[in-house]
Amino acid sequence: VGEKQLTAPQRFPFLTASPQFSPLLTTPVVPFSQAYHRPLPPTAGRVPPQQSAMVKGPPPPHSEIQIRTNSRRGNGAIHPVNSDSAAAAAQPAHPPQSYTEVKHFKKWVTWLIPCFVVANIVMFIITMYVNNCPKNSVSDSCVARFLGRFSFQPFKENPLLGPSSATLQKMGALDVNKVVKQHQGWRLLSCNWLHGGLFHVLANMLSLLVIGIRLEQEFGFVKIGLLYVISGFGGSLLSALFIQGNISVGASGALFGLLGAMLSELITNWSIYANKVAAFITLMLIIVINLAVGILPHVDNFAHLGGFITGFLLGFVFLIRPQYGWFNQRYSPPGFAPGRPKSKFKTYQCILWIGSLILVVAG
Repeated sequence: VGEKQLTAPQRFPFLTASPQFSPLLTTPVVPFSQAYHRPLPPTAGRVPPQQSAMVKGPPPPHSEIQIRTNSRRGNGAIHPVNSDSAAAAAQPAHPPQSYTEVKHFKKWVTWLIPCFVVANIVMFIITMYVNNCPKNSVSDSCVARFLGRFSFQPFKENPLLGPSSATLQKMGALDVNKVVKQHQGWRLLSCNWLHGGLFHVLANMLSLLVIGIRLEQEFGFVKIGLLYVISGFGGSLLSALFIQGNISVGASGALFGLLGAMLSELITNWSIYANKVAAFITLMLIIVINLAVGILPHVDNFAHLGGFITGFLLGFVFLIRPQYGWFNQRYSPPGFAPGRPKSKFKTYQCILWIGSLILVVAG
């Protein structure tokens, strides 16, 4: 897209549409893994009571013998019980066990994904402030003029209620000419934090909350943060290769990366899921529906595909989990360990991890 034309409405840039918010997304397609626990050894063992003897003479001093009035009687004699044995017998047969949470399956506190949502919304507000439609528009047809400089461009120029293409380009939209000829490589990252309109940013952020929060709870902010940023970068790269005549904005490449990571996580951790087939079918249905949205006009489906492929490969690297047998041996109480030692990861998990890492680095 060239500079803004004053005589004709400018064609709106390509957008990266978000995974559409659907009732399917509310289904936990990746089941929440239950926290695994291991019992700690008891602090003290049970002391068996000593056998008592029949008393035929005067009892010993009170400090040594305690007469139990409800003791078993026989032949008119009372059976005394040592105080230590009585205390030991009062202990429960099964002492309470304490538990500790396994670090591989603990629930993380979610804070990074909400910060990403706030950052995207703040960037949209800043973009609308810079746009200033009443001052920079050639006509007086700005939408919602009561918002002042935050009013939107005319519908014929931007049907998504947003800024002009020139403003997006100024704010850091993906422009291949500027990336290649002016060496502005930072646009490959900055375009993921810009949105073409109010509808665009709302759809993307709603999808990010639905998908991202669950992933961050399961795998932590470090892995999911890297997945989000790198997937967005991968989507920008593929978009720059195939769409060079328009600018592109949107966080959908990163969102599709999270969807791809969910799919690869399900595949690499296949053995630990119960309803694996149902989860796989549901997740594939969501992915196909959202990729089909890329057929719509002004939607950058190459960014979707690039983000999805990047996230799919990174999911094998970042979201791998140990197998059940290894957990049973590592966290079982003493004396209850299974038979022969189990490896931490299955063979196919290691193969997928190495192959995906090579493809990501080579790509």
